[in-house]
Amino acid sequence: MARIFDVVEYPKEMTDEIVHRFPESGPADLRIGSQVIVRESQNVVFMRDGRALDVFGPGRHTITTANVPLLVDFVSKAFSDRTPFTAEVFYVSMKEFADRKWGTPQPIIVRNPGMGLGVALLQGFGTYSFKIADPQQFVTQIVGAQGYYRTSDIENRLRTMLLSKLQDLLGETAATKSVLDLIGLTDELSSGVRAKTQDDFKAIGLQLISFYIGNLKPSDKSAEELRAMGMLDMQTYTQLQAADAMRDAAQNPSGGAGLTAGIGAGMGIGNVLGSTLNSQLQGGQNAGQAAGAAAGSVMPDVMTPAEAATFLKVSAEDVVAAIEAGDLKARKIGSAYRISKDALNDFLKG
Repeated sequence: MARIFDVVEYPKEMTDEIVHRFPESGPADLRIGSQVIVRESQNVVFMRDGRALDVFGPGRHTITTANVPLLVDFVSKAFSDRTPFTAEVFYVSMKEFADRKWGTPQPIIVRNPGMGLGVALLQGFGTYSFKIADPQQFVTQIVGAQGYYRTSDIENRLRTMLLSKLQDLLGETAATKSVLDLIGLTDELSSGVRAKTQDDFKAIGLQLISFYIGNLKPSDKSAEELRAMGMLDMQTYTQLQAADAMRDAAQNPSGGAGLTAGIGAGMGIGNVLGSTLNSQLQGGQNAGQAAGAAAGSVMPDVMTPAEAATFLKVSAEDVVAAIEAGDLKARKIGSAYRISKDALNDFLKG
């Protein structure tokens, strides 16, 4: 026989629970005269067959024909004024859920005019807080018939919404501000994200209370990591590899660690290519050409892509592209390629 609830309450502190259904499974059997206790930080939503019928605020409520007209009217039509009747009771926490964490899982690409390739990769993290604005809408659209709904059930969705607006705002702001300016505008960017996100939160019955950028900085991922993640196109990656080769040809023909290994790939790309492609493109290439001329154009046993390009009479980028395509055999040391004389001869033979 079904149990009839004369008193309905959920006294537990809803620390990470946004919604708790009473009881957790199945509907509640109630009757006219049953009491519903709602605490200060709670609201109660009555539902039946997926339809929200009434909402109770904080206090002790006795179910009568006066205070739950939608519910009682529905019950009267469905059950000919007979009690008990069944309903689904959802306790909704109305408090602020504070200090929720967000962060950029992948770097955000922004324009950086006048610096190297003209792009920067930024990463950031911070906190946000939210609360229920419309309990009936939230239960209807998000919770459905679940027995409970926690912050962990919706955090991924909220972070995605926030990061989408942050990326959009960074793109707009970078059109008129440098990357250094962006890093110094965390308060303004935080306010902008709050403004842009409110409608999305409101659409599911939530309100974004706060959004803070704790830190915004250039990405510390290497060019190799970024390419593996699909963050660098082939042209950009080839330019970085060419910068490695030119540096190695000018400073250390026998080999060494790549220029891009371990550098920040945000402002780092701009700074590295800004200096490398301007100064070392002249000094490094001249040194490499001078070394080749001094040797009487004799092919060395081991070459950098730039040195191999001299003998092939193509660009260093073309040599790297041939290596990446698997047509030209080379060994990678750090982030720099080394090509043997035999491998280059085999490549020329086809």
